[in-house]
Amino acid sequence: MAVTLGDVARHAGVSLATASRALNGSARSVTEELSAKVRASADALGYLPNAPAQALARSSGATIGVLLHDVADPYFGGIARGVGDAAARAGLMSLVTSTDGDPRRELEAIRMLHAHRVRAIVLAGSAYNDIAVLQQLDEALTAYQEQGGRVAAITDHGPLYDTVEVANREGAASLTHSLGLLGHRRFAVITGPERMRVAEDRLDGVLDALRESDLTLGEGMLQRTEFTREGGRAAMARILDVAQESGTPLPTAVLALSDICAAGVLAELRDRAISVPEQISVAGFDDIPLATDLAPALSTVRLPLAKMGASAVRLALRESGRGKPETSSAFAEVVLRDSTAAPRTD
Repeated sequence: MAVTLGDVARHAGVSLATASRALNGSARSVTEELSAKVRASADALGYLPNAPAQALARSSGATIGVLLHDVADPYFGGIARGVGDAAARAGLMSLVTSTDGDPRRELEAIRMLHAHRVRAIVLAGSAYNDIAVLQQLDEALTAYQEQGGRVAAITDHGPLYDTVEVANREGAASLTHSLGLLGHRRFAVITGPERMRVAEDRLDGVLDALRESDLTLGEGMLQRTEFTREGGRAAMARILDVAQESGTPLPTAVLALSDICAAGVLAELRDRAISVPEQISVAGFDDIPLATDLAPALSTVRLPLAKMGASAVRLALRESGRGKPETSSAFAEVVLRDSTAAPRTD
């Protein structure tokens, strides 16, 4: 039979409450002599501490909760890896929860993580633009913070939280300017849904750069979709169909503001026998590992995904300046590969 805390207490000749405080790290400390006696008994009997009991005693556990949209998405997978590695270095475990970008599931997950007294919560999914949704999430996170929990967000989730600021807008603008320098003037853009702040930030960066070059997007050349391969493929099909039906020239460059979307774009163009980059240049965003394996290799905006996750953990666990939100920056870098080239002049 498993050794219980009561067995340890009897072996050490102390009360059950004293044994619990000694092993579970309660704020009500016991003397070092008693603590050593209890630990020696626990070792002698082979007692395994109860993690939930320790969390209750300490008001925080040895776990960091990570909320993201889809762990199968390499973008979020890279962030989760960074969180997990940083948590392990701190002697903690990371608990990853996929919400599918559904704010209701995210709200439920926050409440569950709060109930389990995780040490910190990392918000790795995109912030939402719906004010009512934001208010509900803020209320749940505030209740968690008031009981000692820490929250760190990747991308701006508001002024209440430590934040890893990601240069989404700046990176998208730089990518657009880079393709403009190649000679592109007819652009199409595939971005995410309006509810996602990241999608809006990246789109704003593209539009900023186009305005600076006195360029605009043609009718139907802006498409919104989920940041998925299937979404990118369907959006590219719509762009091609609009051009064909209206008799307008095809865009010479397509900016898919997610590498996963860009993979779908390349698949649709391949099936329609449209060559990349000879007829249409294609660029993505994030620089996930898949980007270099695509054919042709994908031009994109590189984000330090693992570093972003590790930075969020550092912010969540910091001791200095507790109570005053702090920010850390994650910079973006344009990487041009074989999927982009100067447009044909014919």
